[in-house]
Amino acid sequence: MSTPPGVPARTPPSVPPRTPPRVLTVAGSDSGGGAGIQADLKTMLALGVHGMSVLTAVTAQNSLGVQGAWELPVEAVRAQYRSVADDIGVQAVKTGMLSSAELVEAVAELIGGTDAPTVVDPVGVSKHGDSLLASSALDSVRTRLLPVATVATPNLDEVAQLTGVTVESEDGMRRAAEAVLSYGPDWALIKGGHLSGDAVDFLTDGSDELWLRAPRFDNRHTHGTGCTLASAIASELAKGRSVPDAVVAAKEYVTGAIAAGFSLGAGIGPVHHGWRLTSATG
Repeated sequence: MSTPPGVPARTPPSVPPRTPPRVLTVAGSDSGGGAGIQADLKTMLALGVHGMSVLTAVTAQNSLGVQGAWELPVEAVRAQYRSVADDIGVQAVKTGMLSSAELVEAVAELIGGTDAPTVVDPVGVSKHGDSLLASSALDSVRTRLLPVATVATPNLDEVAQLTGVTVESEDGMRRAAEAVLSYGPDWALIKGGHLSGDAVDFLTDGSDELWLRAPRFDNRHTHGTGCTLASAIASELAKGRSVPDAVVAAKEYVTGAIAAGFSLGAGIGPVHHGWRLTSATG
């Protein structure tokens, strides 16, 4: 096939492309494309890793909220995970929406048998306030999922849901982290986006501490922020970064995505996962 006029011919690479790091997301689908599996895979592509997915639930969801959710059978979740992990392999795992105790326990067992860092985003409530986690599953998250996490990334509502600790200012974030770490993750990243002032997050393993600050933008279109941050951390871990370095890089990426968030539908629009690409191309 000839090259069209005005289009430069492409020279095939002399060296086969290297396989990028592989990251597996275990999460629900967001039909509106702003959060969940869709946000995870967009983030992974933007950060140069190969994203793979295990679908745990299907939601009918748009900019106004979640109109319905249907959980997949545990055997379907387990089969997806084994299919990917046993053949392709994974270098990091990220979990999102796991709506029932049965699903939480099955996924925790799968992760426990996988030699890869895991980022657990303990999704409890959507951006619009819709519950995405059955109350009966909370204990399974505490006792089965958090103990196998490399990094747990709860927001302040999820901290309160899991630990009973209510945070109203930065002073309470260290106490929140201690409560989350008591369930066994290696690191806790407490997301302070619901506080006033700068967007402040606090990372600790109980010894080392890191405060991460970013300006708060006058932009309400922030759907998918939590999924995006957790996926970005997993992507950076898959590249071989340390947890603190991965979190710093992920925070920088998601800050740009929030700044570029755009209107979609009649409600809250998504963050812009491809902001670096559009910035580079003008």
